[in-house]
Amino acid sequence: MTRVTIQDVRAARYCLAGVRPWFVRHGLSWQAFLDAGLEAEQLRATGDALVDPVIDAAIAREASGQASTHSNAQDSSHGRV
Repeated sequence: MTRVTIQDVRAARYCLAGVRPWFVRHGLSWQAFLDAGLEAEQLRATGDALVDPVIDAAIAREASGQASTHSNAQDSSHGRV
């Protein structure tokens, strides 16, 4: 299963200021996403086509062999309240 992380949101070039409210609208925890990411299927289940570029970025990242976790402390803390 593909796990989507904040790294993938950035790769899709989405604005984090817009992504946080999107999570709230869809009943998803922004903090949980920052901490551990979410399975692609959980994002797809929202029915929102905006998740497709982010999932594509996650698939590409996994195919390239990059880690699915945050690569540095700055990434893991960005966007936290």
